[in-house]
Amino acid sequence: MPTIVKEDGFSVMIMPNDHRPPHVHVFKASGHARITIGDTETRPRLLEVINMKNQEIIKAMSIVLAHQAKLSEAWRKIHG
Repeated sequence: MPTIVKEDGFSVMIMPNDHRPPHVHVFKASGHARITIGDTETRPRLLEVINMKNQEIIKAMSIVLAHQAKLSEAWRKIHG
């Protein structure tokens, strides 16, 4: 599972054998969120949260939004 972004204790990863829609897995300590990457017309969207506080979810969403282009390119390289 390649880590694409590390920021403020969060790790943003894309799993090689994953499914659509294009999304990332964001980990912070024992918490995990799945977030769609979105595109130039669509903002990232929260799909699932496990054991994350609201502030951590907000930060995870902001990290995905800030790195949207990089994450989208990484998804294309991994999944075609």
